[in-house]
Amino acid sequence: MPVKVDTAAILEEFAQGLPRLAGGRVDYSSARRLPVLLCFVECAGRILLLKRSAKVRSYPGKWGTVAGFIDRALSLEALACAELKAELGVPPECVAHFALGEPYEYTDPSGERTWRLFPMLARLAGTPRIEIDWEHTDFEWIEPQNLADYDTVPMLEESLRRAIRASIA
Repeated sequence: MPVKVDTAAILEEFAQGLPRLAGGRVDYSSARRLPVLLCFVECAGRILLLKRSAKVRSYPGKWGTVAGFIDRALSLEALACAELKAELGVPPECVAHFALGEPYEYTDPSGERTWRLFPMLARLAGTPRIEIDWEHTDFEWIEPQNLADYDTVPMLEESLRRAIRASIA
């Protein structure tokens, strides 16, 4: 059964009292609780991993996936399409299917931040040209079972498991 997400309700819960950026997006830079969309890109059974640059605030140098704050009251699919285009240069028409896994929370061991993670799988219709932005320094297409071989952001394996489970449900 697909997970339904009301992004307006998420903003009401997480964005109270936070400043807004240009265009009305929520500025989570000072927040202790943050809603994050993690969008795994899958093509021909392989998953795209992205190495986070030193310019990002959270987990620089770690391997991760396409990610972004839920900072606007748009569908998760629309937010994922925006992130895919911005971070990878992949246009929405390249996505054949989205599957949303069960959301969950993770508190960083430092106790400074709690992340509500919304894991999603974007299955591509073909192999696009990947053009990473400033958030990443490298990328690799991997077999999902090889994820443990990488130094990843926290909970990436669990997020991938949830996204894959949703894609085959």
